[in-house]
Amino acid sequence: MKGLFITFEGGEGSGKSTQISALKKRLEATGREVVETREPGGTQLGESIRHLLQHDGSGEGMSAESELLLFSASRAQHVRELIAPALTAGKIVLCDRFLDSTAIYQGVARAIDANQVKAINEFAVGLTKPDLTILIDLSPEVGLARVRARSNGEFDRMEQESLEFFQAVRAGYLDLAAAEPERFSVLDGSQSVEELSESIGAVVDAKIRSLS
Repeated sequence: MKGLFITFEGGEGSGKSTQISALKKRLEATGREVVETREPGGTQLGESIRHLLQHDGSGEGMSAESELLLFSASRAQHVRELIAPALTAGKIVLCDRFLDSTAIYQGVARAIDANQVKAINEFAVGLTKPDLTILIDLSPEVGLARVRARSNGEFDRMEQESLEFFQAVRAGYLDLAAAEPERFSVLDGSQSVEELSESIGAVVDAKIRSLS
């Protein structure tokens, strides 16, 4: 059976992790083998880079270009060590963020040249591209309120960005989804957890049927 690569995108507090876990259980109940992973991370090297990007004090003052290359280094290892082998083995891979996060967070919100970001993204992922990308759309105000509620006031380096930064992120995601409607499914993140899970399940079931 052919592997299937599904990525989840969205701003902070959009509920990606919760929905990925729910989808994994749903798919496993049908007999499919599912790999759940995240970016940055997914491998030992990637998790070390994640800590540097989000929590390590040496990351303070990091340039936008360094940030872009660190995310891409994590992704290059992730693809070759975990994602591509899993897809070759016929598994379904569910990934919390992938190359679109870099296109939006570094390319749009950090204003790095889009062509440079695209070239680095393509170098990092090679031929491994998502079959389906689920964008959980949520206003930054609601998302950041969720982050504050769960974090006890302790934010990682990315979560400390301004509201304007996250407004740019949301607009960038919606523009990207509009440009690639065949890959993206945009879902309302303000739904209840259960309603959103059902919406995601329906989208994924339809994608699986289309590839059968």
